[in-house]
Amino acid sequence: MSTKSNILVTGCSSGFGLLITRTLLREGHTVFATMRAPGGRNAAIAEELTAFGGESPGTVHVLEMDVTEENSVQHAVTAAHNIAGGLDVVVNNAGIGCGGFAEAFTVEQYQQIFDINVFGVQRVNRAVLPSMRAAGKGLLLFVSSVMGRVVIPFGGPYTATKYALEGLVESYRYELAGTGVDVATVEPGGFLTGFADRLMTPGDPERQASYGPLAELPEKMWGGFIEQLGSGGAPDPQEVAAAVSELIGTPAGQRPLRTVVDPMMGGEGPRALNRASDEIQAHLLGELGMAAFRSVR
Repeated sequence: MSTKSNILVTGCSSGFGLLITRTLLREGHTVFATMRAPGGRNAAIAEELTAFGGESPGTVHVLEMDVTEENSVQHAVTAAHNIAGGLDVVVNNAGIGCGGFAEAFTVEQYQQIFDINVFGVQRVNRAVLPSMRAAGKGLLLFVSSVMGRVVIPFGGPYTATKYALEGLVESYRYELAGTGVDVATVEPGGFLTGFADRLMTPGDPERQASYGPLAELPEKMWGGFIEQLGSGGAPDPQEVAAAVSELIGTPAGQRPLRTVVDPMMGGEGPRALNRASDEIQAHLLGELGMAAFRSVR
């Protein structure tokens, strides 16, 4: 992969996506910053990113993409290809969180969060992979979460999507191993990025209220956690953007499957689970006669 890459990032209107885009522009890359409604409710941030790109070594193209819409995804990817001639890196970052009792979220809400956090990733993957495989190179990079490895109460739907994403990503890692396309994941811990301001809340508040005195626990837990993140010495979300940048700059074939970025809690729990998973997978693959895949870890 060349030093300066053509990179598509999803979910760039705020949070990690915005930080990742700015970081990559400062490093001289060409970035296709995708978001919903860049000419509507996100017009101000789209204009800000365009101006930032004009003052940076890199080049930015703000594109409209709704990861829940097949046509929107394909249109944005086609536009990026027409402009740059191909994509070297795709950062699947778009996502939504939630807070509340798992039972109190409706089935429709589960469908919505999976549509963004999991099915949206698959739409993007299917749109970009044919050209990457044809080129024999590329990087699919995913912003997951430590909540895809450990469970924190009162975030059930989000946790379910990140566990699903982790399994999907690892499957792609094996299946793309012979194509020249790398697959890697960043697993952030807690960061104050505005993510908490957009948390999905239960669509059935009566069901949550039926827990009685326990019904206050989600708000207390998440409120305390967010307060802690906003206190002095809170972890800098730029660390996640830096981890993404480092993975992009790592030579092809040398990127680790998972990178934990959790300065608040230290990240040892997710790292321990990752190590255990590596050992179990290596044994399983050997038993299945797929020992060649052990080096894919």
